[in-house]
Amino acid sequence: MNYFSINQVFGQPDFSILYQLINLMNFFTRLKAILVVTVVTHTLGYAQYSYGIKPIAYEAYTNSVKHNASNELVNLEKFIPGIVLDIRYSTTNNFTDEKIYNLARAYARRPVAEALKKAQAEFALQGVGIKIYDAYRPYGATVKFYEVYRDTTYVASPYKGSRHNRGCAVDMTLVDLKTGEELKMPTEFDSFKKEAWPSTKIKDPQIKKNRDLIISVMEKHGFKVNASEWWHFDFIGWQKFDVMDIDFEELE
Repeated sequence: MNYFSINQVFGQPDFSILYQLINLMNFFTRLKAILVVTVVTHTLGYAQYSYGIKPIAYEAYTNSVKHNASNELVNLEKFIPGIVLDIRYSTTNNFTDEKIYNLARAYARRPVAEALKKAQAEFALQGVGIKIYDAYRPYGATVKFYEVYRDTTYVASPYKGSRHNRGCAVDMTLVDLKTGEELKMPTEFDSFKKEAWPSTKIKDPQIKKNRDLIISVMEKHGFKVNASEWWHFDFIGWQKFDVMDIDFEELE
C-alpha cells in the first residue's frame, strides 16, 4: 500500500491565508478592547448626567466668557465690600449632614454680582448687611441633594438643573452691622417647613419686618424670592445662562 503525505494529496499549504486570518482575529480583538474602554469611560464620565441634561464644563465656560463678559463667575467675597460668608455646604451643618464643597466660596455671574453689590449698599443704609449661605452651585451637588431628598418643593430637580447651577441664585440672610448677629427670620436656613414660605403669615412683628426688608430690597435690585424659601433669591433673567458643573477649585 502506498502512503501519501498531506503535501502530496493537498499540495503545499498557503500560509499567507493563515496569516491573514490571524491578523483579522487580532484586529477584532483590538476593536473589542477599544469598544469596552469607550463604554466604560462614557459610563463613568456621564453617570451623574443621567437626568437628561449635560452641563457645561470649565473649558466651555471660559470660552463663553471670552464671547460674553456677563458669563463670568465673580468671587462675591472679593467683589462686594463687607459681605459675610457662611457656606454651609462646605461643612456638615446642612440638611445632608455631609460636606459637599471642599472650599467655602461664593460665586455668581457678573450681572448677579453687580446687582447684589447694589443691594448690599442699600442694606447698609438700614444698618444691616448680607450673609451668603450659598451662591453658584456645581450641578453635581444638585444631583446629590436630589438623591438625598427628592421633594422638589425644596430641592431642585436634576432634570432641569438649578438656578444655582447657572450662577443666578443666592441663599442669604441679613446680619446686624454693629453686632454681626443674624437678624431673626421665620426659620433657619434650609428648613423644609411651611413657615419658610414667604407667603406664610407671621405673628412676630420683628420677624415679619426683617423678612419684608430682605425681600423688598432684593426684589428692587432684580431678584425674585423663591416660593418655598425666604432665603433663596433668583436673578431675573437666569434663563439666559447655562447650567454648569465646575468645581470651585477650577475657578481659583
